[in-house]
Amino acid sequence: MGAAEWAAQESEEWAGVSPDAARRLVSAAVEAFAERGYHATTTRDIAGRAGMSPAALYIHYKTKEELLYRISGIGHEKALHIMGAAAEAAGSATERLRDAVRTFARWHAEHHTTARVIQYELQALSDVHYAEIADLRRRTDRLLRQIIQDGADSGEFRVGDVPGTTLAVLSLCVDVARWFSADGPRTPDEVGALYADLVLRMVGAPPV
Repeated sequence: MGAAEWAAQESEEWAGVSPDAARRLVSAAVEAFAERGYHATTTRDIAGRAGMSPAALYIHYKTKEELLYRISGIGHEKALHIMGAAAEAAGSATERLRDAVRTFARWHAEHHTTARVIQYELQALSDVHYAEIADLRRRTDRLLRQIIQDGADSGEFRVGDVPGTTLAVLSLCVDVARWFSADGPRTPDEVGALYADLVLRMVGAPPV
């Protein structure tokens, strides 16, 4: 998949943002934050990438931080949805953990630019906005933790520290956004499959 196709896939993440000008600003902000970092990016940078004037940005977003909050909210809601679908699916704990990790890691590869921003710029959020995003992260953590706990309780997993294992699995998947490259040797599907296999081995799950 070429760079243009990756960019198009990233922009699809914001399909629910409207009107079109607001969506263009969100997409431009993601690119700028990922490339320059939140603090080094100005509203003029974002507006310029979106083909708009700085004044036009303030019609849709009052501050740069509000843009980051919007981006973070959408990204973390998607992560929660991915984990929730796996947690609520039928099947053994092994099957649910495999599907959760495969999908979660794949998303961080497919949307690595967005994921890099939402995972590594959290501290720039206001206290109120940070608290809201932190709650989404805790809910995602609880869903994965329950899957691992189910596996430990059923004897499928050999896990002595469920909270610690949950943290390790989440960290492994999230870190995909840091190193993944569209020009690299692995596709998102391959990354998802690899990480699912690694995590099942980590918890001592039986072959699926």
